[in-house]
Amino acid sequence: MTEKKLPPRPLPRPDIYAKTRPFWDAANEGRLLLQRCKDTGKCQWFPRSGSVYTGKRNIEWVESSGRGTVYSWTLSVAPWPGHESRAPYLCAYVELEEGVRILANLFNVEPEGVRIGMPVKLMWERLSDEFNYPAFEPA
Repeated sequence: MTEKKLPPRPLPRPDIYAKTRPFWDAANEGRLLLQRCKDTGKCQWFPRSGSVYTGKRNIEWVESSGRGTVYSWTLSVAPWPGHESRAPYLCAYVELEEGVRILANLFNVEPEGVRIGMPVKLMWERLSDEFNYPAFEPA
């Protein structure tokens, strides 16, 4: 019997979405960047061309503290393509101190140990030689 070949895990494509290049460059240095609207002072996630608050392109990159709390979470048992070998895995919405919510994997905790409001800190999952990906673990 032939072993079924699993699809590779999808990788980011910052060259196609040039506005995300600063994010990926910083991630590879172990820094989590967010965009901040210069008019309102509010951060936004995910990276985009303009402010979600004003519609203007008056945004800047700022470094996140990497600290937050679990807003919501799930145990994924039906993985999307490229994640089959990882299932089951924990996925959470993390509310960062900067006021944005980021969808990411949780590591170094069992499902029964996850709680809404649980403090978490940033860690990095290495996807390839080129990419670090933000993830979180208990603080």
